[in-house]
Amino acid sequence: MDAEVAAFLQYLREEKGYSANTIAAYQTDLAQLTQFIAAEKRKGMGQSYSDLLKSYLLKLKEKRYSLATMARKIASAKSFFRFLVQSGKLAQNPAQNLPSPQVKRHSFLALTAAEYHSLLAEAKRLSTPESKRDVMMLELLYATGLRISELVSLNVGDVDLEQSCLRLSSGRQVPLEPHVRELLAHFLKKDRLELLYDEAEQAVFLNRRGRRLTRQGLWQIIKNYAAKIGLEAKVTPRALRHSFAKRKLQGGIDLSQLQQLLGHAYISSTKVYKESLSRQEG
Repeated sequence: MDAEVAAFLQYLREEKGYSANTIAAYQTDLAQLTQFIAAEKRKGMGQSYSDLLKSYLLKLKEKRYSLATMARKIASAKSFFRFLVQSGKLAQNPAQNLPSPQVKRHSFLALTAAEYHSLLAEAKRLSTPESKRDVMMLELLYATGLRISELVSLNVGDVDLEQSCLRLSSGRQVPLEPHVRELLAHFLKKDRLELLYDEAEQAVFLNRRGRRLTRQGLWQIIKNYAAKIGLEAKVTPRALRHSFAKRKLQGGIDLSQLQQLLGHAYISSTKVYKESLSRQEG
């Protein structure tokens, strides 16, 4: 089935416009599926695809994957076999009725605009090099929806001011709004240098020793600001990312566009935000 998988991935890339991240995730899941099917066929059991998929589901359960991971792998299988039907390789989709585990959906904590500006104002109270760095980090997280790990991994070379975007190591490009681009340009030219001791250091965000700020360090910084304004319970490591997604959805963005901005491998991960927002507004 390698040729069929290759055709499917090409379809996702060229017809659907999926990101490299998303295609890589499908490729990993489908490699596991096709290897399982090949191994079962070598046993000479003569099973139909429907029976093979049921056996595959049992195998996933045996491996004790999380419900979310199982749901994702089953979604990959369903999409792949749907493609085979659409392309005339199969008459029916054997995965159509394959049961998928129900993943419990949680409401995501997102800051209101007023809460975010209070958090930002707290960071702006001082004009130290660390405070200037913190302001830039908050602005960037709120404006782009970056994961904290992606933010601390940023290198100076990842910032393309000419094209107004960030080029992440995953291959994803994150667009920058004009005002954020200007803030980042100023930060790189002036404020970052106040913390820089070694010119060989390429990290965008530095700690007071001039080294790359860690994920734990960043989270502690945000947590401290949140505690000072009484928002410690609401500001989680993902709160600013959730706030970004919520603002975009309220602005009418298409789910597939939001998926690209957030770097989700699967649209199902993005739908969770919309479902949560619908529950909150309902």
